[in-house]
Amino acid sequence: MEPTIFAQGLRKYYGDVPALDGFDLTVPAGTVCALLGPNGAGKTTAVRIFSTLLRPDAGRAEVAGCDVTARAAEVRRRIGLVGQHAAIDEILSGRQNLELFGRLYHLGRRGARNRADELLERFGLADSGGNAVSTYSGGMRRRLDVASSLILAPSVLFLDEPTTGLDPRGRAEVWDMVRQLVNTGTTVLLTTQYLDEADQLAGQIAVLNSGRVIAEGTPDKLKARIGGDRIEIVVDEGQDLAVAGAALAAVAGGRLEIDTRCRRLSAPVADRRRALYDAVRALDVAGVRTEDVAIRRPTLDDVFLHLTGQSREESLA
Repeated sequence: MEPTIFAQGLRKYYGDVPALDGFDLTVPAGTVCALLGPNGAGKTTAVRIFSTLLRPDAGRAEVAGCDVTARAAEVRRRIGLVGQHAAIDEILSGRQNLELFGRLYHLGRRGARNRADELLERFGLADSGGNAVSTYSGGMRRRLDVASSLILAPSVLFLDEPTTGLDPRGRAEVWDMVRQLVNTGTTVLLTTQYLDEADQLAGQIAVLNSGRVIAEGTPDKLKARIGGDRIEIVVDEGQDLAVAGAALAAVAGGRLEIDTRCRRLSAPVADRRRALYDAVRALDVAGVRTEDVAIRRPTLDDVFLHLTGQSREESLA
């Protein structure tokens, strides 16, 4: 199957500073691909090149089978783009915004009106379509913003940090909307600062650092790169760390890590259920009182820290 989004060796410089430095990406049709990376890693630059807003200095990029440089006009007819800031008029109603976009796309008065009604219904905004956008919640505005990008039913949608600034309910609304789009065959390229968002939505994740992809795969495959399940134990008293460590080492059989400041021990395990049972039993026999015993699976935060050398919070500073 031909990829819907493709990049090979993309380079883009701002002066002498490379924003993209050999960026490669392949995204199959009807999937969600999330771009993760620290601030300045090149995520937004990549989206701007794919959406024909920037020309690459070197390399090749295609969207929906069209070269983004040689066939830019055709690319624009096949895509939708939702930037970091909503591109809707707060004075107009939701319906008026969509009708305006429809007229700009030359759908005609009736065609624009019909398409606006379809999109308002599709995104759960039919009841509020006649209200001014200034009265909308953050999640409703974002849904309307996405709806405006779908006037021509594009096969590819670019979402650049679509849930930044939204509350949990607004984020959940956008997540549901993305899932619905993918179920109808739309290909989505998503940049996000929220690693749980990528974990929820993306079947493929590409981690960027310094303008190039340093790792990619499914969320589970990326997590597996830094190890499997770990058992973690927090003891009540720091003086029990040595005894607890001996008990845990006998159960886990892997490299033991000890954090004396937090009174925490951890070790990798193969059979999570058996390890948890054996560890609790061994600690009980040794007379060690614990504050917490748990099995912990790697998260995308762990992957991000491992691959980029910084936590997500540090990357946003």
